[in-house]
Amino acid sequence: MKVADVMTHNVISVRENASITEAIQLMLENKISGLPVLDREGCLAGVVTEGDFLRRAETGTQKKRPRWIEFLLGLRWLAEDYARTHGRRVVEVMTSDPVCVSEDTQLEKVVHLMERRRIKRIPVVRGRHVVGIISRANLLHALASIQIPSGNASDAAVRDKILADLERQPWAPQYLNIVVQNGVVDLFGAVRDEDQRSAVLVLVENVDGVKAVKDHLVWIEQTSGAPFMPL
Repeated sequence: MKVADVMTHNVISVRENASITEAIQLMLENKISGLPVLDREGCLAGVVTEGDFLRRAETGTQKKRPRWIEFLLGLRWLAEDYARTHGRRVVEVMTSDPVCVSEDTQLEKVVHLMERRRIKRIPVVRGRHVVGIISRANLLHALASIQIPSGNASDAAVRDKILADLERQPWAPQYLNIVVQNGVVDLFGAVRDEDQRSAVLVLVENVDGVKAVKDHLVWIEQTSGAPFMPL
């Protein structure tokens, strides 16, 4: 899926010369954690998020560091930090050069960016103009909208699909016996640990036509060789 398939088109934004009070009110009223910031031409200039307001002089939450650390950080960094914690306009506290994606970006890349940069929402741009927002909530909505398989496959087809899927997995147990009756799968065999058991169950549950899974797998403790049945 692409960003255009799940993004929010109605973008709530704020101008760079707006006050931080205006930005905070917009976020509270619309129950969102961040806003794209637009310049005078209406192009993306940055992003302001709730995280930008955590360290503020008004609440006494700005970072307090020993003098020797301030010396190491340098005057330029200290000046920038002071502007962010005392600034009254959005442009003074926003994150410039924000992470952006296009409408054609694959969702896999979006998830990677959110994880690596630890962000919750990303502006969607066409050129320099914001045309949407994609957030973690949009990704959840996309997942919720995916249709669950119908479960109409025959028992033989279900068994063949399970075996084929397992064969492609390097972690799959070597010996498994699979019985399928009316869409109910009985699993027999041995696994080396609980992680392998969980992976087998997840794989089987995701096969089209599976209505239920009965776990009879035995965990063989590697040191003693003692078998353990599922709880």
